[in-house]
Amino acid sequence: MIDIVTQINDIRREVGSGRLGGSEARSVILRRRYDAEIEDVWDACTNAERIPRWFLPVSGDLRLGGKYQLEGNAGGEIVKCEPPRLLRVTWVFGELPPSEVEVRLSAGAGGDTTDFELEHIAIVDPEHWVQFGPGAVGVGWDLTLLGLGLHLRGGGIDNPGEWLQSPEAKAFMTRSSDAWRVAHEASGADPTEAAAMAQRTLAVYTGDPSAN
Repeated sequence: MIDIVTQINDIRREVGSGRLGGSEARSVILRRRYDAEIEDVWDACTNAERIPRWFLPVSGDLRLGGKYQLEGNAGGEIVKCEPPRLLRVTWVFGELPPSEVEVRLSAGAGGDTTDFELEHIAIVDPEHWVQFGPGAVGVGWDLTLLGLGLHLRGGGIDNPGEWLQSPEAKAFMTRSSDAWRVAHEASGADPTEAAAMAQRTLAVYTGDPSAN
């Protein structure tokens, strides 16, 4: 069993804005501390043999300037790589405009923990934002950080596809969606609108229309 409350509370979330390619963009930032040395966290995030154990199968040339493809998901180019502290990639999913994901690591006091920070910045269609808000990508990244944390502890989810349909996964996604609602409100969003976006996002992730 996963301690869902602890896993959700271990992540600090921020909703922001910026510029990408000269255009206005929106960002989500997730921060979490892992009980693992920075070199281990870096290796887990960049080693093609380890990435599928907590995220998705990956192919491509995993080096600076190389291109990657996550099976059934996004692909792109590795545009910045400074081991073991900084990784930035372009993130191309379907027909959506290219976005960017940056992972920043720093060693905690004593060297046996790592502060992990992930920022996803994207040009978002206004209608899509009004419909779903930051949870559209935020919930997915919460799930990803959960997988990484379990992997770094020597565990994992045996059958991720099956687990995503389980009551435990739906409970996690429910709390995740609500946590992004809170972060959205903290960024200045109207509480009623933020709550409606979170509910619509949850309905998509869980496949449960009643969540809408």
